[in-house]
Amino acid sequence: MKLLIKNGLVIDPANKIHELREVWIENGKLAAPSERADEIIDAAGKVVCPGFIDIHMHEDPLDAAGRLLAYDETSVFACMLHMGVTTAVAGNCGENKAHPADYLDLVARDGAPVNVAMLAGHGFFRELSGCRDRYAPATAAERLWMARELERALSRGCLGISYGIRYQPGTDARELAETAACCRGSGKLLAAHIRDDAAQVFSAAREFLDAALPLDTPLQLSHIGSMAGFGQMREFLALLDGYRQDREDIRADCYPYAAFSTTLGSATYDEGWRERYGCGYEAVELCLDRGRGTRCDEALFRRMRAERPECVTVCHVMRQDEVDLALRHGAVMVASDSTLDQGRGHPRACGTFPRVLSRYVANGVLSLDEAIAKMTALPARQLGLKNKGNLSQGSDADIVIFDPNTVLDLATFDEPLAAPRGIERVLLAGKTVLKDGAILNRHTGTAVRG
Repeated sequence: MKLLIKNGLVIDPANKIHELREVWIENGKLAAPSERADEIIDAAGKVVCPGFIDIHMHEDPLDAAGRLLAYDETSVFACMLHMGVTTAVAGNCGENKAHPADYLDLVARDGAPVNVAMLAGHGFFRELSGCRDRYAPATAAERLWMARELERALSRGCLGISYGIRYQPGTDARELAETAACCRGSGKLLAAHIRDDAAQVFSAAREFLDAALPLDTPLQLSHIGSMAGFGQMREFLALLDGYRQDREDIRADCYPYAAFSTTLGSATYDEGWRERYGCGYEAVELCLDRGRGTRCDEALFRRMRAERPECVTVCHVMRQDEVDLALRHGAVMVASDSTLDQGRGHPRACGTFPRVLSRYVANGVLSLDEAIAKMTALPARQLGLKNKGNLSQGSDADIVIFDPNTVLDLATFDEPLAAPRGIERVLLAGKTVLKDGAILNRHTGTAVRG
């Protein structure tokens, strides 16, 4: 079966391609030109590029029977597909919804709307070790157990280890060093939601980078817009550049919104949060019914935090100009940090990638090629995925076709599940899985292992 995509503007930053040309696919891979095609897609007036890689997101949960809850419109993986994402990297911020290697096995068995890669969440294994007090240091026995189990998760295909030091503040230098050591020289990613933000972001970044740098493996600072987007971004990026002088595999990710999202019971909202962000309780929006939120006052905040710590919130505190500054930086990749709770949450789950393609490109923050590179070639390089993020012959035929004149994010804080406009076709392994906004197959995606 040979498929030809013709007449499209092919943009492939990995191979420095920006031109009208044909794209050929055979047996799920990018192929050499042929004399005859069994199927033809006419992409006139459209951009044809590698499928987007969301290097920082949070996976769908499992149901009571241990199966993926990934097959309706409230699924975060379905939202990924609507945005043109073909590979989602889950298990970030130290969090897993289930054992990450078992999760990969489930995806390999049952399929998913998109390809799924997993990071092994340090916080997930920390709790399994018996260290359930997030403010307490782990014992030597707990650290040893964590290191052993994290190494096993890596051997079963997880692409790296993620940390949520903010959410597990009892994590000390010894625990960080001992659990990260299994990535030494492996090429596996070490990613971190660092310990602190705003004025304390610099010491928090140094803590992680100084501990992980000797391990000679790729490093990533998570969602830096919500870490340094309060007036610290220029200095923070200079700090990042300093560490990158001899190591280009130290990068960061960012989403294009000036509000973060986390649960009400997380350590982010421990005493002192209002002083840190310079805001009042009204900055916090509760996601109570499919995303339509209620702004807090002090009484509501304290009552809900005590009674419903699992409640998802959106906190409107970052500076948009700081977020834009981060996304311009050459070492910063686009990522959604998306998570949904039965359809409730932040619009980044449905809007991140089209928002960058439309608003950021239209406003001159990024060129179209720069934007696509931050969604394809850069994350693939960071993860060591040679067969993704490019249109080279032999690579996986994961492709997005979009209209650069109409692409637009439509998700809002009131309607976080609104699908974007202009993402016209998405292919996984050469098969069309989304066309004109409709998902045709929710089981084509498979597990991505490293």
